[in-house]
Amino acid sequence: MSSTPPARLWLVRHAQPVVAAGTCYGALDVPADAVATQAAALRLAQTLPKRVIARHSTLQRCELLALATQSLRPDLIINSDDRLREMDFGAWEGRAWDSIGQRAIDAWTADFALHRPGGSDNLAELLARVAAALHDARQQVQGGTNVVWFTHAGVARCVAWLLAHGEGRMPRADEWPVPAPAWGAWEIHHLT
Repeated sequence: MSSTPPARLWLVRHAQPVVAAGTCYGALDVPADAVATQAAALRLAQTLPKRVIARHSTLQRCELLALATQSLRPDLIINSDDRLREMDFGAWEGRAWDSIGQRAIDAWTADFALHRPGGSDNLAELLARVAAALHDARQQVQGGTNVVWFTHAGVARCVAWLLAHGEGRMPRADEWPVPAPAWGAWEIHHLT
């Protein structure tokens, strides 16, 4: 009697972005380093199992890694999913973190899940859209199927938070950030 392997979620983070160090770039659509993207795609293409459902963030740093992986693994069918985008920091996007000001950072950390840093997204909204994508991924898998998300550190942190705490509890600033894969790396979670 053979047993069916558990469905797994592969969270693949884009390669290092081409942006100045210390820049806030959540939803800023910056490219990733091309050489690092190709190297990550090669490692991933050699590692991914068969029977994969693949989705990518609509930001180019993730789409480029997804397409590079697909060029090495033509069996992969990849679709975009806006829910896998990084948090949007509004007016903070493209600015140096140290130019934002301590008062603005303190306002965010005081109401970490609900405050809108830069006036756009908040963490509660990011958690909700990642939870919805996670729910859909669980509905799509069948025995032995894997789901691959080409995404961002913020989304990976949300998945880890949701798997550990569920959807009801919001994180405090001192509980964040939870670990996330390095640039061009991935982590694997059980979906079932």
